[in-house]
Amino acid sequence: MRTIEGFRLRKLGNEYILVGESMALINFNKMITLNETAAFLWEKAAELSSSHGSFDAASLTKALCAEYDVAPEQAMTDVTATIDSWLDAGVIE
Repeated sequence: MRTIEGFRLRKLGNEYILVGESMALINFNKMITLNETAAFLWEKAAELSSSHGSFDAASLTKALCAEYDVAPEQAMTDVTATIDSWLDAGVIE
């Protein structure tokens, strides 16, 4: 998988939002908000997409476990749910 070029993570107060930076990516019917953990995962996914061309659930799970005190099984569950929500929102492919 890879992040779709043109979406940028922005912090707005205590929330994080994904913003489409071109008119083709802007959908005013949908705002994508992320909590701190999902924002961390987005940054890792974008970094891996940029440097390696793609990311997968295993690489994000490894990053999540390295950053937070979370069991690998729980991290994989959380990462999978996050990836599914990104797919549904159309911000990754």
